[in-house]
Amino acid sequence: MTPPGTSGPLSGLRVVEVAGLGPAPFAAMVLADLGAEVVRLDRTGPPELGVDPRVDLLNRGKRSVAVDLKHPHAAVLVADLAARADAFIEGFRPGVAERLGIGPTALLAANPRLVYGRMTGWGQDGPLARTAGHDLTYLALSGVLHTIGPGDGPPVPPLNLLGDYGGGGMLLAVGVLAGVWRAARTGVGQVVDAAIVDGATLLATQVYGLLHSGLWRDGRGANLLDGAAPHYGVYATQDGHYVAVGALEPKFYAEFAARLGLAAGAPDPYDSVRWPELRVAIAERFATRTREEWLSIFEGSDACVAPVLSLGEAPAHPHLVARETFIDVAGVRQPAPAPRFSETPPPPPGPPPQPGADTADVLREWAVADVDGLLAAGVVRQS
Repeated sequence: MTPPGTSGPLSGLRVVEVAGLGPAPFAAMVLADLGAEVVRLDRTGPPELGVDPRVDLLNRGKRSVAVDLKHPHAAVLVADLAARADAFIEGFRPGVAERLGIGPTALLAANPRLVYGRMTGWGQDGPLARTAGHDLTYLALSGVLHTIGPGDGPPVPPLNLLGDYGGGGMLLAVGVLAGVWRAARTGVGQVVDAAIVDGATLLATQVYGLLHSGLWRDGRGANLLDGAAPHYGVYATQDGHYVAVGALEPKFYAEFAARLGLAAGAPDPYDSVRWPELRVAIAERFATRTREEWLSIFEGSDACVAPVLSLGEAPAHPHLVARETFIDVAGVRQPAPAPRFSETPPPPPGPPPQPGADTADVLREWAVADVDGLLAAGVVRQS
């Protein structure tokens, strides 16, 4: 396997990541997937959540240096690494990195072209900046959570995908790359303040536009894309499985209705007053056959019908197999890096490292002085 950072569109980019949870590791994983050399500064003690490092997939393709960030000499080491990096990523609450001596002022002094990426829920400033929160609370404040779920029930948590990973980690990766682009042209680095509440709100830009235009009702289960429209929803089949229907456009809906066998007098899908009636009619039809029977009926069509696959089923779907959407790394099935590149395809990611597995090698390759002394003093640990 090609070593991390030796090919791919981000080949040659050096990133230092402070170990954390969720969105910041995801951002660094995205960069590593695309060819960046990512060095993760792990704790010298046990993993924070006790996750087996071998299946902590957000750390794939990275190298690990175990550092005791509370050691008096750790800040000097981190600044030394940052001086040789293009980007630095941390996910502490505001003020913590500064207390450890590795805040942006210190690291930008060591490397003026450094892009310092900060991942938080509430952001670096504002009334809530120093309070605790999680994906769900950030979504709640953004207005996004209010839109998800049935009209006659409470909002439904969309896992932690919209906040932590979409609005958080993904936008942090974009922000870091934007900063690196500017630094490459000007030699001037900067701080990227990525807040999940900001990113989750950004993801709802189109919904806010529809709201302003009068095309979106400020509620749940009342709009075209939130489950109210019968031709954009999920239906149970005879065997207890589900299929997803997204036949929004007239030509797609016509094919859907024909293959489903809807009666000629079925309600018009573009008459929202009759949506409840049409939903019942569609549900009754889907309940007459199994999921596989319906899939054979809709196969190869533009009816926009797909099976709702479980996490265990998805990797075996023929389309995902053909595109290699899932890959095996060290015997662990996982989502493949995305997107695809025609000229600089990155290599398959390496497995997540054991914390501290690369300490000595990385420090020597990055020309850090007195590696043996750092190990002996307990500033770093080699696993």
